[in-house]
Amino acid sequence: MSRPPVARQKLLDAFIRILIDEGERAATVEAVAARAGVSKGGLLYHFGSKDALVEGLLDLLSEVAEADVVAMRAAPEGAVAHYLRTSGAGDDHLKDLYVAASRLTQDHGRRAGERLAVIEEGWYEVLAETVGDPVRAKLIQLIGDGLYLNSIVADQAAQSSTPTAELITAVDTLIVRPQ
Repeated sequence: MSRPPVARQKLLDAFIRILIDEGERAATVEAVAARAGVSKGGLLYHFGSKDALVEGLLDLLSEVAEADVVAMRAAPEGAVAHYLRTSGAGDDHLKDLYVAASRLTQDHGRRAGERLAVIEEGWYEVLAETVGDPVRAKLIQLIGDGLYLNSIVADQAAQSSTPTAELITAVDTLIVRPQ
């Protein structure tokens, strides 16, 4: 995964933090520039508009999620265990990008929703290939969604949300290889 230039990354990071902490209304071009410590002109040099900033965020999210799908396919513990483990205690950067994209509203929210659906489909495809059954793959994905939601709540409560080895084994026994 290629990294954007430092100033561009600072602007995306500021945009992400404002979306997560304060919502889209607070994520004005001026607020993002101020949070990143650059001028409005500096922001507009890298992102010509708020729409371009949104596209930059969604492109970065897609890039990071694609890398996660590659890691999922290559995971030594298997795709299902990787998916469940990282759903509960995964890449904080991916989690932040996902939450920030989900905080977008109106027209931006539709674009973000479409991009999130593509990302979810990528994870689902790997799960379906791994378990060989679309219903079981969807169950695993829904369990991962629950772990992800729990990790957000646990982060806010300063608690660990890492799925236990026992949970992953139970999913493996009940869903991946039913008796």
